[in-house]
Amino acid sequence: MAALRLNREQQVERNRAALLAAARHVFLAKGYAGASLDAITAESGFSKGVVYSQFASKGDLFLALLEERIAQRAAQNEKVAAGLSGAAGVAALIRAGSRDSEAEPGWAQLLVEFRAQAARDPELNARYAALHNRTLERLEKTLAALHARAGRKPRRPLRVMAELILAFATGIPLERAVRPNALPEDHVKAMLIAAFGLSD
Repeated sequence: MAALRLNREQQVERNRAALLAAARHVFLAKGYAGASLDAITAESGFSKGVVYSQFASKGDLFLALLEERIAQRAAQNEKVAAGLSGAAGVAALIRAGSRDSEAEPGWAQLLVEFRAQAARDPELNARYAALHNRTLERLEKTLAALHARAGRKPRRPLRVMAELILAFATGIPLERAVRPNALPEDHVKAMLIAAFGLSD
C-alpha cells in the first residue's frame, strides 16, 4: 500500500516537530549558550533554509520548546490535582514536579541559563515573561481549585503562591546539582503547605 503523501501543512508541522526534538537534544547536551543553530541544524538533518523557514533565531527555538513544555506541565498539574484538595493537592503538585525534574534532569539548569541570558535582552525577556505569566495563571487556577475543594479561602495571594512554587521548582535542582540530597521533598512539601496556610 502506497504511503500517503503529506500536504504542505502536515510537512511543515512534521519538520517543526523534528526541529524541536533536535533543538531539545542539543540544548540539553550543550546548554543554551553552547548550543548553536548550526549544531541544531546538523542534529536535525535539515538544511539551514528549513530551519530559518520555521525559526528566526536560537531564542525562537528555545521559546517554542518552552511553550510546549509549559502546556504539558500545566495539563499535568491540572490532572494531578483533579479531585484533590488543600494540602494533599499541593503535596501532589510538588511530587509531580520532582518526578518531572528527575525524568529530564538538565532542563532546570537549562531554563536558569536561558533566563539569565534573556534578562540581558529586553525583547527576549519580554517574550519569556509572557510565557512565564501563562504558567503562573494556570498554576493560580489549579491552586484556587485546591483551596475551593478544601473549603478554605487562600491566606496568601494565589499569584504569590504560584510564584513560590515555581521558585522552588527552579532552585531545588540547582541546589541538588551541588549536593544531591539538598532540600528533601518531604520537608519542602511541609514548608510550602505551612506557608500556604493549608496545614491541618
